[in-house]
Amino acid sequence: MPRLVQFSDKGPIEIPPQDESVWICGCGLSQNFPHCDGSHKKCERAEPDEQKVYVYDESRKRVIEEKDKA
Repeated sequence: MPRLVQFSDKGPIEIPPQDESVWICGCGLSQNFPHCDGSHKKCERAEPDEQKVYVYDESRKRVIEEKDKA
């Protein structure tokens, strides 16, 4: 069953280990999920308090629809 998952961050979440940080995707667009691959740059224009839902294509590379939050 398809599910709509809401990601509210516009960038990665840092997980700081002892030697080197690990960056976890916070936007849901990474092609290397759960790790960040820089795809969040596509959603930088989105405002966190904006009342829009952005629907991406299957590859999560482009917005195909913008909807008002219900």
